[in-house]
Amino acid sequence: MLILAATPIGNLGDASDRLRTALEDATIVAAEDTRTTVRLLQALGIQNRPRLLALHDHNEKQRAAEIVELAREEDVLLLSDAGMPTVSDPGFAVVAEAAARGVDVTALPGPSAVITALALAGLPTDRFTFEGFAPRKDGERRTTFGALASEPRTMVFFDAPSRLAETLAAMADAFGSDRRAAVCRELTKLHEEVVRGPLGELAEWASAGVRGEIVVVVAGAEVRAVSEEDAVAQVLRMVAGGIRLKDAAAEVSRETGLPSRDLYRAAVAARG
Repeated sequence: MLILAATPIGNLGDASDRLRTALEDATIVAAEDTRTTVRLLQALGIQNRPRLLALHDHNEKQRAAEIVELAREEDVLLLSDAGMPTVSDPGFAVVAEAAARGVDVTALPGPSAVITALALAGLPTDRFTFEGFAPRKDGERRTTFGALASEPRTMVFFDAPSRLAETLAAMADAFGSDRRAAVCRELTKLHEEVVRGPLGELAEWASAGVRGEIVVVVAGAEVRAVSEEDAVAQVLRMVAGGIRLKDAAAEVSRETGLPSRDLYRAAVAARG
């Protein structure tokens, strides 16, 4: 079978017993960076030296079928450099291929930068969305954050330290400078730091320069209390402005918390 194995995101003490056993027993390891995997084996004192296959963003689609066929005959361990494979890391194409070919897939749970940051941020955790890496270009940031301005769930982003100040400033513009957020830096490592505050203040703090691995957690938009009648009227105004009814209902649903399907049906009925 194919085995997805979570690796430490910083502190080697977070390596599970199941991960250690899997590394000791593995004959084939598909790794995001084989050099990183070799260092992990050495750091954990693993004597086993399995066959290492490079599996990264640039070759995953080409190697997926090969790795799945190997997993049909024997266990193949799949690792990313840190955390759980497939989560903003290689592995998704291989899992999809395994599912299509009827090859079993399992996982060895473990460290996750997303869940760790979410737990530490001090923001609502009952509903959240992981948005991956924040866009690099200014125009893409404006478009992406503009579309998320009414998202009611807590949002989690990865970002590079060199772009953090620009990202936070763009978030402050799109979400409001007083929207609550947290920057989680170097999670589980010696210099772990969580800085909480309004986006405007965090952008100013980051302008002095920030180092390390970064996760940004942003509070969702407050859901406005509004009647269905008013919400339907808003949908109809958006439609009159040229927005498709389905899209308008979805947008108002995000803003109000009312079911999109109900808004759509009520708007259709109101239009006659």
